[in-house]
Amino acid sequence: MAAEGKVKLLGCWASPFSRRVEMALKLKNIPYEYLEEALPNKSPLLLELNPVHKKVPVLVHNDKILPESHLILEYIDQTWKNNPILPLDPYEKAMARFWAKFVDEQILTVGFRSLVKAEKGRDVAIEEAREMFAFLEKEVTGKNYFGGKTIGFVDMVAGSIIPFCLAQLWEGMRIDVIPEEKFPELNRWIKNLKDIESVRECIPDREKQIEHMMKVSERYRSA
Repeated sequence: MAAEGKVKLLGCWASPFSRRVEMALKLKNIPYEYLEEALPNKSPLLLELNPVHKKVPVLVHNDKILPESHLILEYIDQTWKNNPILPLDPYEKAMARFWAKFVDEQILTVGFRSLVKAEKGRDVAIEEAREMFAFLEKEVTGKNYFGGKTIGFVDMVAGSIIPFCLAQLWEGMRIDVIPEEKFPELNRWIKNLKDIESVRECIPDREKQIEHMMKVSERYRSA
């Protein structure tokens, strides 16, 4: 069977991109060996396996090497059929990819880069971020998860970025970008995520993540 064999994951504890892959592996009960990369130092193995981008995560399944978290999630889903991550319906699958891309490109920009730089002032940056989060608020309204009744592709992407990465930055900056009174559906979704054991196992230590995100923001601000 294609799904048989050894699985290794090169990741970093603070990387939302490798954490989302861990969520998928745990959700599907796939045994794997985890290899921690002490970033920003890059091991010879990482440079060998991902010479193009030189980034985590990298998944190794037997002789197959996959970089990029979205590609890895899709590979996992197509190789191990239990607990599906992506919808079967072609339209729903396409829209899941759309929202996942929206999170990694738009939400990460307004939730991190724009807030840290705050070139127009922090209040303006927060309002611009909330305009983007309003799209996610609408999308998850009336659903337990973006994937519907069960956790799916968008939940893993957005979950690794928003509550377990950006929220620690905001806490360190002493701001609340998605307060419950303005975003009740997103906050309900976050609570639902934390109820899933395979997700909780992938949540970085809060204090450690706050310290890490503040250091990252300082480097980005001074760049």
